[in-house]
Amino acid sequence: MCALRRQRRQVNPGTPMSLVIERADPSQVAALCAIERKAVQLFRGHPAWAGYSAMAIPPELLQQAIGRGLVWVALDGAGEPVGFVWLDTLAGGDVIGIAEMDVLPEHGRQGIGAALLEHACAWACMAGYRRVDLGTLADVRWNAPFYAKHGFARVDKDDPAFAYARQRDRENGFPDHLRVFMSRTLSAPVSGEWTAWPAPAKLNLFLRITGRRPDGYHELQTVFRLLDWGDEIRLRVREDSDIRCLHGAPGVPAQLDLVVRAAESLRRHAGSTAGVDIEVDKRIPMGGGLGGGSSDAATVLVALNLLWQLDLGDDVLAELGRQLGADVPVFVHGRSAWAEGIGDRLSPVSLPPRHYVVLDPLEPVPTAGLFQAPELTRNAPRATISSFASGETTENAFTPVVRARHPRVAAALDWLGGFGRARLSGSGGCVFLELRSLSRAQDVAAQCPATFRAWVATGVEVSPLRDALARHRAG
Repeated sequence: MCALRRQRRQVNPGTPMSLVIERADPSQVAALCAIERKAVQLFRGHPAWAGYSAMAIPPELLQQAIGRGLVWVALDGAGEPVGFVWLDTLAGGDVIGIAEMDVLPEHGRQGIGAALLEHACAWACMAGYRRVDLGTLADVRWNAPFYAKHGFARVDKDDPAFAYARQRDRENGFPDHLRVFMSRTLSAPVSGEWTAWPAPAKLNLFLRITGRRPDGYHELQTVFRLLDWGDEIRLRVREDSDIRCLHGAPGVPAQLDLVVRAAESLRRHAGSTAGVDIEVDKRIPMGGGLGGGSSDAATVLVALNLLWQLDLGDDVLAELGRQLGADVPVFVHGRSAWAEGIGDRLSPVSLPPRHYVVLDPLEPVPTAGLFQAPELTRNAPRATISSFASGETTENAFTPVVRARHPRVAAALDWLGGFGRARLSGSGGCVFLELRSLSRAQDVAAQCPATFRAWVATGVEVSPLRDALARHRAG
């Protein structure tokens, strides 16, 4: 059974402390690293002390995991972090790992670790994972014995699945004879329980307008790069035929929200009477040119096609999506792509591994006004895939228009341009910088002025949505 508790609650009967568990925020990285360093002190005198004391959490990796929604923090009644759990997806497939879990020593034995562990496992169940793995110490009561009380069983550590973890342990001086690996099996969500699905953001690595069609739409050329970061959609199939958005995009009436319209369109096409509750955990900025609304709609189409057992093909789902928005099909198909037409004629492309600093100027840009701008270039010569691959084609037709009309976006481009070639995504207002090095990207993002918001994302060939679909199908 998957049951993700999200309300404030008392964590241990007989203690006065109440607890909130929520997704961690990048601003909490330093506090979480400090919690880990304090928790390590409990191992003084243990054979593992040398390894634990010498290896602190890399802040840039923790920040990346927070950006991907894989870290949860426990807050006390004053809103201060007292513990956290960090999941990792290195194992791949339907297995997820616990990379780290720590609680402040002064808050030990209050049920905080148990609450964090169960919260993480409940989310993993919702997200389609069927096993949780971890490495721990056999002879420490708050390690292996604690996990055993919560459904984890020892497994063969010679299994190749743990080879990387054991090699890392050896490099850090952990005593292998005390190290054990444990797994907990998760059951698939049953009917009426929540499931969780990713809705990734995208970047436009270039964008040209090559003409205008008789119907008023513009002919475009662009490359969509999908990211490992974005919104999360939670869905719960109802017994009746209601489609309800319980938590949607801020300021958008439920009946106008693309997630509701996507569910209604799918049900109408299939002739179904199924219902669903929808929640949107919104991380992608609205009006930022990152495709948030389109990605949310695509995720609803793909996920409900499975949950409602409709068995429609991707091309059908993409066409339903196109009627909602030109960017929806690329998210349905789930691969980075070269796009033409109104952005709906897609050819998958293979792109090199890259990391991106994405900057939100906190100034939404209305797309409709840009397309109507008289100064917009609408007759650019057609680009080719080879001109893009060579680095010759990187411009965005909207950049000069947005620069002139939106000073905060212009300032963001100027600031980020101090580190390399900053570009506008889509019609803006988010801007981005492409880098080969993750650490360099983290370093640039860390210098972001308080007037903007920055995060780091990694480009992916296959959408996280397709990975989630495979997990849920297997379950």
